[in-house]
Amino acid sequence: MITDTVAEEALDKLSETRNRLLAEIRKAVVGQDEVIEELLISLLARGHCLLTGIPGLGKTLLVKTVANCLSLGFKRIQFTPDLMPADVLGSEVVDEDPGHGKLSFRFVPGPIFSQVVLADEINRTPPKTQAALLEAMEERQVTVAGETRPLDCPFFVLATQNPIELEGTYPLPEAQLDRFLLNPVIKYLPEVDEVRMVGDTTGEDRPSPQPVLSGPEIEILQSLTRQVPASESVVSYAVRLVSASRPGTSGCDPWIAERIKWGAGSRGSQALVLAAKARALLDGRPNASREDIRAMAKSALRHRIVPSFLAES
Repeated sequence: MITDTVAEEALDKLSETRNRLLAEIRKAVVGQDEVIEELLISLLARGHCLLTGIPGLGKTLLVKTVANCLSLGFKRIQFTPDLMPADVLGSEVVDEDPGHGKLSFRFVPGPIFSQVVLADEINRTPPKTQAALLEAMEERQVTVAGETRPLDCPFFVLATQNPIELEGTYPLPEAQLDRFLLNPVIKYLPEVDEVRMVGDTTGEDRPSPQPVLSGPEIEILQSLTRQVPASESVVSYAVRLVSASRPGTSGCDPWIAERIKWGAGSRGSQALVLAAKARALLDGRPNASREDIRAMAKSALRHRIVPSFLAES
């Protein structure tokens, strides 16, 4: 638990840092404040994000800008139907010593070996490659040719997916969706923001965002997130909220039960409380509240709830 002295100093510094960070991100990204906040919350909670939205809304720019402002290495993987697991994780190649002609194996790391990885259009690639990425996310290490290699710290994956109605997609199985802490939805910009964005991006001079935090500083903040108190009543509120999504339980309304095939599991409750803690810390508050739970509920649960045929029809 955060002590009073540590809390006061850390929260004061974080409040100032948060304002500086948002100011730098907004130099390159117009609007999408809610999505930006959810990305930062997921990072503080040591989670990963699944960002849903149609192409052309600036997802790559957003993630790259956040990585630059946090002084983190950035790699982008464009998922396609022919992408193989080795293209993501890396592989061993054979080297020949020019002098002696001896052969040896050398590991060539894949793009997963970066601190921020944008897995673009993850539902465009077959399940085998999806599973390779998601296993690396869960274990924070990869195993190639029998050797296990740890991934960089901090490690943050932001996967994007197109709406499943679009052609050529491979929907992620529910068990794999559950590994993402949050599922922000990126929407069209309001007209006033789009006018500003178009003006900024079609001009000659564009401001360059500057780094605000370093990797070690982010790891400290990630540790602090776990120390943010959440009272028993707040945790109980989160569990009741998640239970209300489960057909067959006493807390699930019959109208909802008809429209949900199955609800969020216990990992959803964990994600909701952890995201609430990170939101409180990001806002400079010493403990998580019910308001934090309510604010994070949609992003933490929407990908964990499977609608019924009635709801989809």
